[in-house]
Amino acid sequence: MIKYSSIIGINVSVIIILCLGFPFSAKSQQVVTSFPFIKMEHNHLYFPNDSSAFLKLYQKFDDLLSKKINKVGVVHFGGSHVQAGTWSSTFVNNFQNDFKTKGGGYFVFPFKIAKTNEQAFASTFSSGSWKRYRAIGKYDCYPLGMNAMSISNKDSSTNFGVYITQKAICKNFNSIKVYHNFNDAYEFTIDSLFQLKFSRLDDKAAGYSLFNFDEPIDSLNFKLLRKDSLHGDFILFGFSLDNKTEPGFYFAGLGANGATSGSFLKCVDLLPQFKSLEADLVIISLGVNDTQSKDFAKEEYIENYDSLITVIKLARPDAAIILTTTTDNFIKRKTSNKRTILARDAMFELMKKHNVAVWDLFTIMGGYKSIMKWQKLGLAGRDRVHFSPKGYTLIGNLMFEAVKKSYLNNQKK
Repeated sequence: MIKYSSIIGINVSVIIILCLGFPFSAKSQQVVTSFPFIKMEHNHLYFPNDSSAFLKLYQKFDDLLSKKINKVGVVHFGGSHVQAGTWSSTFVNNFQNDFKTKGGGYFVFPFKIAKTNEQAFASTFSSGSWKRYRAIGKYDCYPLGMNAMSISNKDSSTNFGVYITQKAICKNFNSIKVYHNFNDAYEFTIDSLFQLKFSRLDDKAAGYSLFNFDEPIDSLNFKLLRKDSLHGDFILFGFSLDNKTEPGFYFAGLGANGATSGSFLKCVDLLPQFKSLEADLVIISLGVNDTQSKDFAKEEYIENYDSLITVIKLARPDAAIILTTTTDNFIKRKTSNKRTILARDAMFELMKKHNVAVWDLFTIMGGYKSIMKWQKLGLAGRDRVHFSPKGYTLIGNLMFEAVKKSYLNNQKK
């Protein structure tokens, strides 16, 4: 059995003792008592030989605490686990609370306009008629954004907008990027009723229009006008809301229901759009939908991850990357999914190949067939694939503790 280092700069031979000896937090003690099937001794990050990216990340944590920098960016790629939002938001909110910060911001895909479930910290609205496109199943080569989704509109005129909800820790923003196609048939502007003072920059290469405001706001409405019918539709890929006044964690949950390891690669503008998010930590949680297929092949799964990691490193060479192993799941509620074991092994192969970290959620949650125990206690759904809000919150807390543990170990070193 291969062993991997789980603490930066510590010899592999002593790692097991150190991990078992690390004192559990109050939350961890509660998990051990309430859910004994969860393997808390495995709740840590695994590292290859080179963990320099995490040294840089943890230095940024220190710099954020000392207010030398204003933002740490976190991006989470995934399928329905991430689109649901609770797992990722819990993870990032824990950092906001722990660091006592309220700034940063959010990437917001217009899920509500697309008529699908949205993340809790922000919402979108429109008076128009929009069509949704996804990189899921049959794909017709329609332009997609870095969320593996897009929405299009061909109304003569309409409005659309975004607002931050009461559940958000970062309550306002003073800068927004609107990701869209640059179609000469359309023009969009901020609704004049807002009477806002702002500057605008259209960056066609990066695929967004940037608006900077003199004062912070918590919502924004745009007017969209069609000037001719010869140049196709207006396509919207999402919004980036930035609070540049207060320090904090910026979060982008790039999750699309049904996404596989290859879904995000179908976005031709993934590189420039993702680069604009300025991520410091990237988490990739893809594989449930891959392993649900009878045609699942470990080699193809690894190749898709190879390509996605390559794009991430091209955009953000110094970003720290965490791969999470696939959660245990059943096929059509009845058949336990042994392919999740192959998917787990793939993450450790990728860890060594790309010098990234692994968080072994599959083992932490109890391993093969453990989803039944989660379901029995109301932590997972009847489909034995998805989790309940309580379950996603628990996963978010566990991942936070694993990263925080690594950060504190590095400080001790």
